[in-house]
Amino acid sequence: MNANLDPTSRRLRREMMKLAALNAGLLALPGGLREALAQAAAMGNFPEGVKGDSAFVGVSVPLTGPFSAEGKDQQLGFELAFEHLNSGKWVGLIPEIKAKGVLGKKIEFGVADTEAKPEPAIQAQTRFLRNNKAILMTGCYSSAVTVALGKLASREKVLYMAGPAGSDDVTGKDCQRFSFRSQPSTYMAAKALAPVLAEKLGKNRSVAYLVPDYTFGHTQYNAMVRFTEAMGWKVATKQVCPIGTVDYSTYLLNIANSGANVFVNCTVGNDCSLSVKQARTFGVLKDTALVVPTLQPFLAQQLGAEVTQGLWGAMDFWWAMGANNAIAKLFVDDFLARHKYKPYWPAHIAYCQMQIWAAAVERAKTFHPVEVIKQLESGKPMTTSLGEVYYRAGDHQLVRPVPVMRGKKPSEMKSPDDYYELVQMVAGKDAVPPLEETNCKMADFT
Repeated sequence: MNANLDPTSRRLRREMMKLAALNAGLLALPGGLREALAQAAAMGNFPEGVKGDSAFVGVSVPLTGPFSAEGKDQQLGFELAFEHLNSGKWVGLIPEIKAKGVLGKKIEFGVADTEAKPEPAIQAQTRFLRNNKAILMTGCYSSAVTVALGKLASREKVLYMAGPAGSDDVTGKDCQRFSFRSQPSTYMAAKALAPVLAEKLGKNRSVAYLVPDYTFGHTQYNAMVRFTEAMGWKVATKQVCPIGTVDYSTYLLNIANSGANVFVNCTVGNDCSLSVKQARTFGVLKDTALVVPTLQPFLAQQLGAEVTQGLWGAMDFWWAMGANNAIAKLFVDDFLARHKYKPYWPAHIAYCQMQIWAAAVERAKTFHPVEVIKQLESGKPMTTSLGEVYYRAGDHQLVRPVPVMRGKKPSEMKSPDDYYELVQMVAGKDAVPPLEETNCKMADFT
């Protein structure tokens, strides 16, 4: 080295020599690996979406259509999650979160209406990706929308934390490397429910099914049949109806005439409320037990305990679970203070998934989607409002407890919103399907 150079010049020369050596090393690598290393720093909206002092999350929920009540509840859950994240409310509750925001950045977000349809959801999230450089996509209610957004996320290389979506296909044949689901699948709901139903309703039952004609309805039906046939339940009739049906009379007359003594209603949202209400009018519920395998959030509120008493189902979360979990208690108490009602499980899914995402980013020490996904796939437990949970790397299903619920009689209710009794909490490991049965073929990151 030339001794006549000043210290600044010598330092610059050393850096230039290091860069030349690095370039020479890259050129010596095979083409594919060299290209992968060259592109490793950029993927999707990373790093452009986190260059400033904030990061943007695109939220898409059904604010109109048959799932509008659930969509609004979900929106409020997201809003509370971002408020708690940005204000530091999770510090001390979630080990990875030690300051306001995520990696020191404030989380900003936008909300769009999916209308519970794939096309508007894709258009909305695409706008967030293009115009706001969203670093994360989240939200849904329809499983068909979830599948569509999961494919968009994989194409755009942006992480997607799905909202409420129960179809087995989401983490089965339609699983995506960039998409993660926290709600119990239809398989998980049915497996958790079946032993309780056998004990409480008896074996050798005759069953009538009302099935919405899309991916969630069909996988819910298949899972229920699979786990109840083993206890002697037989299908008396299967009535398949379109989403958004207004008049269920034809389906319900067929159910009433089937001789079934159990009515399993697989519909969701407003469809579920309307069909159960009409079933009561037709006398279907008079001598027939009612099962809603994936228990709908606003069903009891909309119909009243006189209708939902004795109903059986599984759900993501019930507000009473906050009594034994500090994060869940914070969620329930603050939600109630702001909105004057106790949150339902769409709000909880929104709130819980943002806990998991934020913790995974903090663990990764970067917003880079591949590094965050690796943390989510690690199998290391996350501290959440559900307790300790983790995602399976093989299908991106959250392994989490499944609450089995019974509708309370009016005389059993201790408060106006005390509609359900938690009968059993089934451990996630006992509810998830074997990976080899999921038909999930997880693609690579590229």
